[in-house]
Amino acid sequence: MMKTAVEESKSEVVVLFAGDSGDGIQFTGGQFTETVELFGNDITTFPNFPAEIRAPQGTLSGVSGFQLQFGSVEVFTPGDQYDVLVVMNAAALKVNIDNLKRGGIIIANSSGFDSKNLKLAKYLDGENPLTDHSLDGFEVHAMDITKLTREALKDSGLSVKEVDRCKNMFVLGFIYWMFNQSVDNTVKFIGKKFAKHPEVVDANIKALKTGYHYGDTSETFTTRFKIKSASLPPGKYRNMNGNKGLSLGLIAATHLSDLNLFYASYPITPASDILHELSQHKDMGVKTFQAEDEIAAVCAAIGASFGGALGVTASSGPGIALKGEALGLATILEIPLVCINVQRGGPSTGLPTKTEQADLFQAMYGRNGEAPMVVLATSSPGDCFETAYEACRIAVEHMTPVLLLSDGYIANGAEPWAFPQSKDLKPIELRQATEQDKDENGQFLPYRRDMKLVRPWVVPGTKGFEHRIGGLEKEVETGNVSYDPANHQRMVELRADKITTIADYIPSQLFDSGDENCDILVIGWGSTFGAIETAIRDLKWQGMNVAHIHLRYLNPFPANLGQIISNFDKIIVPEINNGQLSAILRQHFDCNIIPLNKMKGLPFQVTEIKECILNELEHGH
Repeated sequence: MMKTAVEESKSEVVVLFAGDSGDGIQFTGGQFTETVELFGNDITTFPNFPAEIRAPQGTLSGVSGFQLQFGSVEVFTPGDQYDVLVVMNAAALKVNIDNLKRGGIIIANSSGFDSKNLKLAKYLDGENPLTDHSLDGFEVHAMDITKLTREALKDSGLSVKEVDRCKNMFVLGFIYWMFNQSVDNTVKFIGKKFAKHPEVVDANIKALKTGYHYGDTSETFTTRFKIKSASLPPGKYRNMNGNKGLSLGLIAATHLSDLNLFYASYPITPASDILHELSQHKDMGVKTFQAEDEIAAVCAAIGASFGGALGVTASSGPGIALKGEALGLATILEIPLVCINVQRGGPSTGLPTKTEQADLFQAMYGRNGEAPMVVLATSSPGDCFETAYEACRIAVEHMTPVLLLSDGYIANGAEPWAFPQSKDLKPIELRQATEQDKDENGQFLPYRRDMKLVRPWVVPGTKGFEHRIGGLEKEVETGNVSYDPANHQRMVELRADKITTIADYIPSQLFDSGDENCDILVIGWGSTFGAIETAIRDLKWQGMNVAHIHLRYLNPFPANLGQIISNFDKIIVPEINNGQLSAILRQHFDCNIIPLNKMKGLPFQVTEIKECILNELEHGH
């Protein structure tokens, strides 16, 4: 006889799945994300995994996690503290227990708490948190997931190792039961993913449904949670992570500008998925090239742009350092190029799977000579499409390389994204050469500029517009090699003025929350958006008078930014670095900057930003 469970309604819930890298944690979190999105919940995710491809099993450094917050309300972050913590072993519990809410729920695989696993997790002899009452402040449900999965699949014909790979499906099925979600989407996904291996399909689906029915039949679990669908604006939605959003934005921009997209890169965490995604869109005219190194990748992209396509390359901080000389070449050539930096913890190899915002100085100044570049930053997975599109628009319309900053948190995180309509995207207009770009003798002047200080883009070999470009300094209009001191200064000034002039062709800065009459302004950029916006909304609900602006355009700044800043005596700048935007703002504006810096390889928590704001409101001078 099936039991009757009590149903508890919640507006939002934070769940963390955690275990070894081989436990399928990322797959489990990804499937749960897609299911609740299909139901209509708003959601934000945070995958967090070790740097090693297969980290030592059972160890603290080997813990992989997938955190998500979903609900019937607007969700901007994956949450500060968990309501539900699902752990596959002792190490996963030890690493994450401090962020579980008091009274929160722990779902633990008891077979992951044997003597071996407890020792690997650095518990003392005799310690076992499942039995020693150290978790008495929480609602603990220990079940032998490994044993239950093996029992369910004993007749599957799979080896023990293959059966144990299915235990994440048992967990997922149980969590679907706990949150009143259907298993149907995951059943379809499994059938498609493993279509060539029917025995694997059958085993995973059986484990999934067994986990669901275990929740239905076990007397231990008496509460289920009901989260209503969110009131999202009408439209078609899909689950979008940052790297996929960047990829689709690039495709849309080249399609609407009638250009070919040529993407060249060298694999590096966490940017590699851009190559993986774009390589699947050959039907859209996308050409992808995995180069032998970072330098070859950016040079190939420059060659593509010289040839009339839109060249794009991407990497993370170490790879961007290698691309530096070629980025200077693109600057002096004045051709369109988009270079994406999916930032990670540094310096050097640093923290390759952890997030950071520490490459802003590199983007602004990381080239030899006077080589200013446009710098944009995306703020969320859903924002990646629009920012990539805008990077392409600026690169093409202003004949300039553009650096687009993302980071690991955005790249791997996901949220619902509404499909835009082509008619809603800003047109992209190429600067075509005309007869007016020739001198009185009919000689083409490749560096004759229009009112935007932009030179024309001509495909090599176009009759009547043959020209030469290269890395040596150009004469002001002819493009001939020039070593004249006055000419060099003039060209340096022109290239700088061209970037500055772009401020007249980008949107004015708007307030994300509040206005110029607030007591404090919080300025953010990149992936800090969600935590800042949530903190501001919480404080405004409490009666605090705080404003927030988030910068997409970092070079040049929007033309009205200085006017906004002049209205505030206190400006808090949260960054996942040691204060790089703070320094740049001080350089440009006369303002009182209060930096809030974090360099732990982790995104900001909402509480960290709220505490800083409250401290300034209550005690600041």
